[in-house]
Amino acid sequence: MELGLTNKIAVVGASSKGLGKAIALGLAYEGAKVTICARDNQVLEQTADEIQEKTETEVLTIPTDVSQLDQVEVLISKTISHFGGIDILVNNAGGPRAGRFDDLSAEDYQDAVDLNLMSTINLCRAVVPWMRKRGGGRIINLTSVSVKQPVDGLMLSNMARTGVIGFAKTLATELAPDKILVNNVCPGIIFTDRIKQLASVRAEESGITYDQALENMTANIPLGRIGDPEEFANLVVFLASEKSSYITGTTIQVDGGMVRSLL
Repeated sequence: MELGLTNKIAVVGASSKGLGKAIALGLAYEGAKVTICARDNQVLEQTADEIQEKTETEVLTIPTDVSQLDQVEVLISKTISHFGGIDILVNNAGGPRAGRFDDLSAEDYQDAVDLNLMSTINLCRAVVPWMRKRGGGRIINLTSVSVKQPVDGLMLSNMARTGVIGFAKTLATELAPDKILVNNVCPGIIFTDRIKQLASVRAEESGITYDQALENMTANIPLGRIGDPEEFANLVVFLASEKSSYITGTTIQVDGGMVRSLL
């Protein structure tokens, strides 16, 4: 299927590794030019080299902490200056720390809001005017299955990511006349550093091995396994493409059937 992504310009958050890297690579394979960002510049440059070697597509690297408004503005302005526009924005950031209500301070809640909710809002505010000038665009927000089925021990993620859904659903309606489509994609248990971290935490809390913790995490997945980042990225790449032209305001999980909700 020809997705119509050749020479489209994409910005992908938290893309030096994990889901963000898989998405950037998937877009590059389809011919999109990609700006990748993360806080660790060394890893970012290594990722850019890998993507360019595999796809022969131009990749721009901009070290960025997306929880900081000034760095978000630099990220977008440098991308516009280098590529001349933006067609696709993939909002992604690392998750806040695990913890229950009694474990968390007021600062923890604020940090989670800045990292996962305000980063999405600030990136959209910076990008939407440029998408309007280009006659449309795609905004895809990476959240979590916790927006449909809260995850025990992830109070901060359950709270902040749900706010993204409310923002995105409203934004999708407001931007529809501009042909800017806004959708959310929710990873379930996908084998990334985040899942490795959660498995380590649960192993320590329960007095079991890391491998046992991973096995326990698959117990409620009908497909019986942890997902691969590429499997998740495939949906994001489709939503970024011209083939998704009648899809907006949706929240879709990629979770092997784990979430039991009807919607």
